[in-house]
Amino acid sequence: QLQLVESGGGLVQAGGSLRLSCTASVPIVSFNTVGWYRQAPGKQRKLVATITRSDSTIYVDSVKGRFTISRDNAKNTVYLQMNSLKPEDTAVYYCYAGLLTAATIWGQGTQVTVSS
Repeated sequence: QLQLVESGGGLVQAGGSLRLSCTASVPIVSFNTVGWYRQAPGKQRKLVATITRSDSTIYVDSVKGRFTISRDNAKNTVYLQMNSLKPEDTAVYYCYAGLLTAATIWGQGTQVTVSS
């Protein structure tokens, strides 16, 4: 069964770091794109970062210079390294994969809370 499993969320003080992991049940090289969205309470889910099959990366402006997306194809895992965290980064972070069929699959989400 095709699924994504996230880990690495938690509680951290402002200025701290966390690394999120997303492990797929199939080779991630089979995905067109893979990355992370986040959803804060009462707000819409928004794209944070994505990486394509050609290793191009895209970041939302608010995380540029602080977050880094990367992947380990051998481990079928995508990472989101988050540095210099701010309280406004608090959200549930969802891993997603864009398939070549144009479908999208989602992980279950992991909570990131940044205290001031």
